[in-house]
Amino acid sequence: MDSKITLSFDEQVITKAKSFAEQNNISLSRLVEFMLSKVVDKRYRSLDELPVSDWVHQVAEGEATYVRKNAAKSVKKDYLASRKKG
Repeated sequence: MDSKITLSFDEQVITKAKSFAEQNNISLSRLVEFMLSKVVDKRYRSLDELPVSDWVHQVAEGEATYVRKNAAKSVKKDYLASRKKG
């Protein structure tokens, strides 16, 4: 069952995240859900241990270069597979 939450982000981060989600044919809600599901699938002792923390920070600051090789299909496939498990 889906639940709604309210989150607050920097406006530039939201704009970039929406664009990223659109380019990958996924809603922003599902993108955030997918990323959070990856985080909570493993045990981390701190935020610094998260494998995406540096990348997310770079995207927020506009420093990252993202090269995609059919990532949309892989992300969508992973997301749909995770929804079937629950």
